[in-house]
Amino acid sequence: MKPVSRCLLVIVLGAALAAQSTPGAPEPGNRAVVAGIVTKEPGSEPVKKALIELIAENQAEGGNYTAVTGADGAFHIEGIAPGRYRLFAERTGLLEIDRHHARSDGRVLTLASGQELKDLAIRMQAAAVVRGRITDEDGEPLPNASVALLRQTFDSGHSRWEQAGAERTNDLGEYRVASLAPGNYYVSVSPPPDFKSLIEDAGRARSTADASGPDKPASATYQTTYYPGTTDRGQAAPIQLRAGDEFPMNLSLAPSPSLSIRGSVVNLPPNSSASILLQSRDFGLVLSGAEMRKDGSFIIRDVAPGAYTILATVENSVAPMTARQALQVGGNGIEGLRLAPQAGAIVRGRLHLESKGSVGRIDPSQIFFTLEPAERDHEVEIALGQGFSNLAQLMPDGSFEWKDVPPGEYYVQLASEIGEKRDWFVKSELVGGRLADDVGISVNGGAVVVDLVVSAGGAVVDGVVTNAKGEPVADAVIVSVPEARLRGRVDRYRKTVSDQGGRFTLRGIPPGDYTLFAWESVDGEGYYDPEFLKSCEGQGSRLRLNEGDRKSVQLRAIPSAEEQP
Repeated sequence: MKPVSRCLLVIVLGAALAAQSTPGAPEPGNRAVVAGIVTKEPGSEPVKKALIELIAENQAEGGNYTAVTGADGAFHIEGIAPGRYRLFAERTGLLEIDRHHARSDGRVLTLASGQELKDLAIRMQAAAVVRGRITDEDGEPLPNASVALLRQTFDSGHSRWEQAGAERTNDLGEYRVASLAPGNYYVSVSPPPDFKSLIEDAGRARSTADASGPDKPASATYQTTYYPGTTDRGQAAPIQLRAGDEFPMNLSLAPSPSLSIRGSVVNLPPNSSASILLQSRDFGLVLSGAEMRKDGSFIIRDVAPGAYTILATVENSVAPMTARQALQVGGNGIEGLRLAPQAGAIVRGRLHLESKGSVGRIDPSQIFFTLEPAERDHEVEIALGQGFSNLAQLMPDGSFEWKDVPPGEYYVQLASEIGEKRDWFVKSELVGGRLADDVGISVNGGAVVVDLVVSAGGAVVDGVVTNAKGEPVADAVIVSVPEARLRGRVDRYRKTVSDQGGRFTLRGIPPGDYTLFAWESVDGEGYYDPEFLKSCEGQGSRLRLNEGDRKSVQLRAIPSAEEQP
């Protein structure tokens, strides 16, 4: 299943790393053993002092184990409870790689009682580094400038930019961004606030001195600059990094005319104020903000041309209020923008469990739901990141609630397992007597009541992934893709990774028509992208699943791009 909340995953993983005990541990003779060697490529040089972490996917059944490689690169972990695990290797300056020399997110291992899995080969390669010096137009160092490396990835089927690394320059203007995987990156340099203020104040002084003239000169500031030396993100060029590269990248920032966004916040409650935040829709980064003046006006300076989302969040109001709007900033900036915040809605729900057999032990405190946007875009993400938590806990009376929900279309997703079963799925969402399964829950202020039916009869599909030679493929990405009309609903997808024997299991699949795909490797979450799926047409396995079905299939792995003819 697709992860529902990055914050939630961090919390769960943090708890996993902290817990070193094994609940319900089997007898010592039934424990498993994992051993292997870590090498650096190319050359298969043994890696000493690499940290090996074995993390159980189900913390209720397994535990967490660690080891450190010796001078020969070897490691040995014993006393492992049976179960499914993720194995990671970490070493400063090195990155774990898969068989395609791409950065690995660890490998999946399924361990049986008493199994001895030896001769595991983990490969690592040197990480890349970008280093250099940032100066002003006179060649003087710019200390405390922020240098960020951005790379393109897929999230929920949309192309996004994520920050892969960042550092600030020292007093000599020098910086060094390390631990980078091979690939293409964009480099941005944001000037330190003190330099921006200094040049801005000088520009204002010039403007005031010349106020009597026919033309007022525009104030100039240092602006965020992109490699190879442009303030226009559309003109930015990527740099290509290979394993072990030390890429030198120097940039000089020069003052340029400052673009501004000027506007006002209207319809505010008495004695309240608002803060304004600007986010780039090109790179998905929060760039700058402003405080509202007493008269409701605001100004955001030093804005580069491009596509943005602006968000106004009301402070000191009884109920949280927000306003958001998409903007396209051209060469003249924006004047006269009006933002009218409104209160968020309350979404209340009640859970109805549907199970043919015994439900088993249920602890409401361990059951959570998330309210997911039906359409993922930067506007929604920036709003959801301000004062609204999409995570709700089930109350003892079977109710759950979200407050301050921004306007939009949503659906409810189960964010945790129920009792001892792992095959639960959201069967239906009923709003005002109408099924909202396909179109989602419409929210636009006020209160919305949802009757949520969750069933324990999710379908289960297991099987083996093989290559063209019939050999099992480990660490393949397996995804059940729903029929075309539901492909905008990421909660209808299920994802897993094959273990060392090519085996996999997908659980809790809602009834419907699916195509099962297996990829040797896939970029991010590209399988949510309709165009990407078109390129894989005919390479999946079609399957119709009814509630409670248990089916086994054998999938042919789609080769990675470099291995396709």
